Amino acid sequence: MPDKAEIDFKGIVAGFRFDGEFIDAIPYGFGHINDTYAASFRKNDGTQHRYILQRINTNIFKNPEQLMSNIEKVTNHLKQKLISRGSDYRRQTLNLVYTVTGKSFLRTGDNKYWRAYEFIEGARTYQIVENEEHLYNAGNAFGRFQNLLEDFKADSLYEVIPDFHNTRKRFQAFSEAVKADAFGRAVKVKTEIEFANKRAEETGKIVELLQNGKLPVRVTHNDTKFNNVMIDDETGEGICVVDLDTVMPGSALYDFGDAIRSGTNPADEDERDLSKVCMDLRLFEKYTNGYLDATREVLTDTEVELLPLSAKLMTLECGIRFLTDYLSGDVYFKIHREEHNLDRCRTQFKMVEDMENKWDKMHSIVNLYR
Repeated sequence: MPDKAEIDFKGIVAGFRFDGEFIDAIPYGFGHINDTYAASFRKNDGTQHRYILQRINTNIFKNPEQLMSNIEKVTNHLKQKLISRGSDYRRQTLNLVYTVTGKSFLRTGDNKYWRAYEFIEGARTYQIVENEEHLYNAGNAFGRFQNLLEDFKADSLYEVIPDFHNTRKRFQAFSEAVKADAFGRAVKVKTEIEFANKRAEETGKIVELLQNGKLPVRVTHNDTKFNNVMIDDETGEGICVVDLDTVMPGSALYDFGDAIRSGTNPADEDERDLSKVCMDLRLFEKYTNGYLDATREVLTDTEVELLPLSAKLMTLECGIRFLTDYLSGDVYFKIHREEHNLDRCRTQFKMVEDMENKWDKMHSIVNLYR
């Protein structure tokens, strides 16, 4: 995150419709992509309140205006649906603060893009799952997100990262990296290459069903990690889904599958001791229960039937991406040690294998809550 002294916060906040006198802005949260600050203001009655102020990382998001168009459309839809249901929209969705010219973002003279949200007090995100109910609440929050957007026209959104979860294309890129073997690493990972190749036919399943119209195209979050749900401090409920940068058209299966991939492994993503790595069935059940409690009225039978497959495919896809990057010289994912991407790949493949061993139980759990 850049030095605060380098940023003209007074000039930036003057461009937004904030309420009160600006006090300061301090770094906030654990995000690795955008620069995030909690900006404090003092109202006329002397009370203080906060806003979230973010500088968008345009190295990652090349079209920030399209990104903000997506977020504006989705949050406005969520707000209206929550109001119609008598729910507290100020706590259950992100609420943009507009600029003085009525835009959802501020573009500064140095070509930086800033946005602001109302601060949701009395809730926070967690970096790790501290108890099983956390997974139920996260599943319920992401399921409610899907439920509220069920009638939203997904094709009105920009595809900010094309083919983000096109598992078939991810596999094609992997095959090309194996063939090129630019760094002579293929000989070291024959087992991992064989593991991926054995599952090649499965990689196109969700994509093909989408293309054939057998799965509905929905609004998808595409980054359904547990730490993208705000948990209420008093009730423990998952109240608001955050980090909407990758919201775009896709399949609900992408979101469910990636949540299982990231939330049910009790070990670290780069754990070298693979005996610690698994897909915890109890955590799978908690998330599935919470998710279906919010979505069973909107998901199709085909979507529900494919929930276990989505978990396997999103995990396989992630492992393939790590392996592709390892073969290509570690050019995409940041590494902190030699063979870091290979370690990450192996944890994902171990989870895939564990899911296959628990396949019937996963289906039984889905059928229990469907």
